[in-house]
Amino acid sequence: MSLFDAFRYDGKRVLVVGGATGMGAAVAELVQDAGAEVVVMDRAPVTLAGVKAISLNLAERESIDAALDECGGPINVLFSCAGVADGTPGIERINFIGHRYLIDRIIEKDLMPRGGAIGLISSAAGLGWQNNLPKLKEYLDITDWDAAVQWTADNMKQDYLWSKLSVNAYVAREAVNFLKKGIRINAILPGPTDTPLAQANADQWLGFATDYRAETGIEASTPMEQAYPLVFLCSDAASYVNGITVISDAGYWASGVTASFPDAEPVIGFLNSEF
Repeated sequence: MSLFDAFRYDGKRVLVVGGATGMGAAVAELVQDAGAEVVVMDRAPVTLAGVKAISLNLAERESIDAALDECGGPINVLFSCAGVADGTPGIERINFIGHRYLIDRIIEKDLMPRGGAIGLISSAAGLGWQNNLPKLKEYLDITDWDAAVQWTADNMKQDYLWSKLSVNAYVAREAVNFLKKGIRINAILPGPTDTPLAQANADQWLGFATDYRAETGIEASTPMEQAYPLVFLCSDAASYVNGITVISDAGYWASGVTASFPDAEPVIGFLNSEF
């Protein structure tokens, strides 16, 4: 035993939702290398050797229920990494409602023992959640699947930005409730990251903050560079970190807030708006 063992995952069974490609695949690879037994759920084929692969469609309750039945327990750590872009049918379910439903079922089935951790991949697009809290509370109070879907339709919130605002508010609000069960919940908010999803929306996703990257001499993040902080947050080394949304955007947000990179100020102002 060494002090550094707190960063490892030996003896832990880890579920990675959306672990076939992109950041989720990097998370699965990293925790496997850190000693975990890994289960990956995804609609896409899973290519990482040595993991248990389970088919999952986050837009369908029945698929989530069946996948959890196949997975069983214990689930010591859950990484909720799946997500889709605007224009995808069911985005409100895939990016938030489905993740929340899966988490609720894990808790109800007592599949996650005390000492467990949940890590979600949100987005810098959700950084203005505090300024939208009254509306977000109204939405998060609706725990029924169909009613939540209907609310997003009635309020014209079936979009990427709202789904990420919801994730961030959910992590903050549920931190105390999960901790009572001995479970921590946190998220990362990546900046532009070179994933298959980002490549499919390259003009908008990878085109964002190109001026900042040119100014600082960096490239868009790799999936593994986002996996590192997320895996840390769910490790025992982060045992006192809870309810946090870590901004992993190489300082773009901070530079916009402080005006040390003035070109980011309009973007920060927009993201801090009420939606």
